[in-house]
Amino acid sequence: MTTRILIVDDHPAVREGLALRISTQKDLEVCGEAEDITDTLKQLDTARPDVVVVDIQLKTGDGLELVKRIKTRDESIRILVWSVYPDKVYAKRALKAGALGYINKEHSTGRIVDAIRRVSEGRVYLADEIAESLLSHTVRGTADPNDSVVDILSDRELEVFRLLGEGLSGPQVAQRLHLSPHTVDTHRQRIKEKLSLATTTELTQAAIRWTIEGG
Repeated sequence: MTTRILIVDDHPAVREGLALRISTQKDLEVCGEAEDITDTLKQLDTARPDVVVVDIQLKTGDGLELVKRIKTRDESIRILVWSVYPDKVYAKRALKAGALGYINKEHSTGRIVDAIRRVSEGRVYLADEIAESLLSHTVRGTADPNDSVVDILSDRELEVFRLLGEGLSGPQVAQRLHLSPHTVDTHRQRIKEKLSLATTTELTQAAIRWTIEGG
């Protein structure tokens, strides 16, 4: 049987590159491409994917929210999250959201195809060092040294923090995530409290510094 893949990424060239590699595999086929949450949800019924490859950063909305919505719609669909963002920040969040795997885009398309196959078989895919760290500290019940300072933030708060770090204003964040400006302001206030930041300026500086340092 051929595994049907839906690719979700906000960059057409990136989607096309992965689709081209998948097209050379006899056991895999691309059944659709999407750039955001709305586009993806529309295609689920028509494209009937077995695996959805989801980027964290989408044209509108964010990848973790999409993972949760896909699993709510159809628990049988298997999901691989791929991203330019650090494994130590997003791998655990991706699994908690319902994905079976997380892979960084810095890897070759060949390795990404391997990750797709593993996820399609119902197995978890993580980078070796992250998988070993998670397992070791789960067994021991100790803190994971790979944990980031932003691990105390919710998924939505992290996305707001990340976008602020990329230079977006509050209204721009609201537009990107399809939230009201008031909701974004509420998230910013909670982030300040959790990270012990006194002002919006300190929040913005911390977000930019976190982004520059790669999480």
